[in-house]
Amino acid sequence: MTPRRTRIACFGEALIDFLAKPADGVDTPRAFHQFAGGAPANVAVAVARLGGDAQFVGMFGRDMFGDFLVDSLHRAGVGTDHIARTDAANTALAFVALDERGERHFNFYRPPAADLLFRREHFHDACFNGLASFHVCSNSLTEPEIAAATVQGMRLARAAGAIVSCDLNWRPALWDTRVDPHPRLWAALDEADVIKLARSELELLAAPLRNAQNTGDEDAVLARAWQGHAQLVLVTDGDAPVRWFTRAGRGSVPSFHVRAIDTTAAGDAFVGGLLFDLARRGVDAAGLATFLQDAHALEQSLRFAAAVGALAVTRHGAFAAMPDLAQTQALLDGNAARHEHA
Repeated sequence: MTPRRTRIACFGEALIDFLAKPADGVDTPRAFHQFAGGAPANVAVAVARLGGDAQFVGMFGRDMFGDFLVDSLHRAGVGTDHIARTDAANTALAFVALDERGERHFNFYRPPAADLLFRREHFHDACFNGLASFHVCSNSLTEPEIAAATVQGMRLARAAGAIVSCDLNWRPALWDTRVDPHPRLWAALDEADVIKLARSELELLAAPLRNAQNTGDEDAVLARAWQGHAQLVLVTDGDAPVRWFTRAGRGSVPSFHVRAIDTTAAGDAFVGGLLFDLARRGVDAAGLATFLQDAHALEQSLRFAAAVGALAVTRHGAFAAMPDLAQTQALLDGNAARHEHA
């Protein structure tokens, strides 16, 4: 009997989020609190906090911030066997301010940054052995060399039998304004079995397709996505329902209405919840298409993922915001009970 695949590897950037704390008065300087973050690292922590087997793959600087990130991943239960370190660049930093609704505004100190120096040769063969899924974001596509390494990692994961996942996680401030991002974005999206987009990211992808296809934005992006390996496309939009699309169907799943205080890692928590739930159901690359034929099972997984994402926005930080399995199940059970008595 083939052992069930449970390990989830997340590749790309881990960085320091310096979260602004409101000043106590006009004469008090604004303070920034240090949190561990970075989209794929957040996904790994989300998986680990739920009790899953998570590994982070990437490169950190040999500096105090790189040491802090490695320690933070260890303490969150994320494996770090496949992390590389370098003296050639420092660990990336992001300064984050929140508005009254908990929405984020970023200032990035990247490039240069250590995570951008990861290359194909830094992947360990053991990283892909028995892998359930391999997850990436677009922040490792901003420069040609790291973009090539990202796509190579996705192909290695696919060859090893893993589900390949991509959350676009678009951050325009990280891109050279002279570069058209779409070719690199689609090079990665074409390798993904599961694609997660925010509504604004769907509109970004649709823009160059509008002249080529006489269809709506949604259908144009889906038609392009089905040209690659994609089997499931998810579109999120804050607390609006999560929309899902497969090659044979579509639907939506309601989100959870919570009081948001920091939305920094909401999408990452959602993705982590989904990948964790697929792994615990025993869904691997070979069984993904069959699983997606069961709309009820798919929507149960998405509902679980939405609960993880909802809980993450009720807390400050990224790693620190991720809920555990008991907290997630309590939200699901409480919501179900409210509907029963409504």
